[in-house]
Amino acid sequence: MRRIRFKNAHIEHLRRNILDVVLWKTGCYDDPHPKLPPPASFCYPASPKLLNQEEPKAVWIGHSTYLIEVGGLAILTDPVWDSYCSPIPLRSLKRITEPAIALSDLPPIDFVLISHNHYDHLDAKTVAILHRFHPQIQWIVPEGLSPWFTKRGIANVVELSWWKEFGTPQCTLTAVPAQHFSGRTLWDQNRTHWNGYVIQAAHKQLYFTGDTGYNEKDFKEIGQRFRSFDLSLIPIGTYVPKKFMQPVHVSPREAVQIHQDVHSNLSLGMHWNTFRLSDEPDDRPPYDLYLAMREKKLPFETFLPVEIGTYVNF
Repeated sequence: MRRIRFKNAHIEHLRRNILDVVLWKTGCYDDPHPKLPPPASFCYPASPKLLNQEEPKAVWIGHSTYLIEVGGLAILTDPVWDSYCSPIPLRSLKRITEPAIALSDLPPIDFVLISHNHYDHLDAKTVAILHRFHPQIQWIVPEGLSPWFTKRGIANVVELSWWKEFGTPQCTLTAVPAQHFSGRTLWDQNRTHWNGYVIQAAHKQLYFTGDTGYNEKDFKEIGQRFRSFDLSLIPIGTYVPKKFMQPVHVSPREAVQIHQDVHSNLSLGMHWNTFRLSDEPDDRPPYDLYLAMREKKLPFETFLPVEIGTYVNF
């Protein structure tokens, strides 16, 4: 029986192969005007408000990993604590900033949301430790990914296809579209799907984009269906060179467009300052976010490039 390969609804020819990577690394995809580090004097012109520990809050642990605490629940997104985001320890894929919280210091975790199976979003070592420390976790994953967990002795897994919900008395989790791809080997490309997620709990509504490129339809539809978000977690890194990265990752300019499309009251950046996966300078994403917010004349405090380890109320 032929296994399904998932596709993106609004773009074709998205997959990248080894030849594409070689072309990128040899300069064939280079942008005509390379991005430089931001001015030495640059400081993003807004910062989080003073933290209230009693209110719902989120902390960026690194890359696409956030710990969200809302309505008595603790939720993790794409947990990766390993030092490398690869099946073998390649120096080029070594972590450049340490996780903000040690795995042993996490509170009891209720839900873990997995956006897709790439190594920088699904880490086997982290999953094993979380399962050992927190066997009560309910894992929420895209279509086709539950067998990966079953092989590791983890049974408390729910697969969600786009627009499907998983509900408890405390919250509702909905899988929503993203524009990306999947695969952990050369032979399993797009055999499992990729999701974003909406979290509804304690009269709050949150959006985790997962890993995604931008298109004119999916994010506007998410905004139309859910009306507004108290908090959105949106990537702002891994966007250079544009020709290679744009189909599957958003630039800060496109992140701001998502922020607007989904009517987010507050957005926080992710997917930067943790692993070197692209060619923009490590400190460039906050500056490009600043330029995009200034161009759109949006309040800077509504989209923050927080530092790893920063807690933010929403």
